[in-house]
Amino acid sequence: MSESPANKFIAAIVIVVAPFAMGAFFMAWSPSGQYQLTDPHNDGYVQPRDIGGLVSNTSRSTVSVFCDVPGKEGIGSAWATELDEAAYKDYKQVFITNYHVIEDCMGKEKYLTVARAYKKKISAEVITIDKENDLAVLISDLHVPSLKIATAPPYVGYWVMTSGSADALEGSVSFGSILNSSDKELFFTANVSHGNSGGPLVDNEGNVIGTVSWFNKVEQYNGAKSLDAMCSKILKCEGKYFWEW
Repeated sequence: MSESPANKFIAAIVIVVAPFAMGAFFMAWSPSGQYQLTDPHNDGYVQPRDIGGLVSNTSRSTVSVFCDVPGKEGIGSAWATELDEAAYKDYKQVFITNYHVIEDCMGKEKYLTVARAYKKKISAEVITIDKENDLAVLISDLHVPSLKIATAPPYVGYWVMTSGSADALEGSVSFGSILNSSDKELFFTANVSHGNSGGPLVDNEGNVIGTVSWFNKVEQYNGAKSLDAMCSKILKCEGKYFWEW
């Protein structure tokens, strides 16, 4: 039995329209489409709209930290931000880093400096330390663009980026995702090494979610102090935690 002209016409329409319909479906389903959602539960998992822009912006706000005590010279990282807490009202900008990065310079601050990647070193001063959470706050005459602190917590699987002086290679970045978290730490898959300590861990909007603190030589993950860890002595938080999970 031969097909009627009407059936042939319908079949032709389906053949022409089907590819466009499928294309529209995948565009709506794709991560770029998901990015139109504002809830961080929905868009935190995808890579940034503009990775190059995020890398550039974050790198400009990340500095190298040098503790050049003779015989104990070391390099770490720090990130610039502005804090509203009363303790910092006299400072337009501060730098967050790890305590272990500046520990050898305590009482010997003439050896403590900060610098943009491969630029002139500028003297720095420690104004807050939190040994328990391995954090410190510095000030300096060096001014760079400030990073914003994330207002929503990162969840397992969220896209993240690190910035810092990996193995003294200033201006290094790496990408990964959140593996898990504890009360005051974030575990992530982005590669880090000596020199990254104190650098920012940022989300896909370029907002800081933690301070890179350690790396694991055996397992395929590393660690950062979350913003919750800053509640002890640096940030004024409602209760014990910065974020409401």
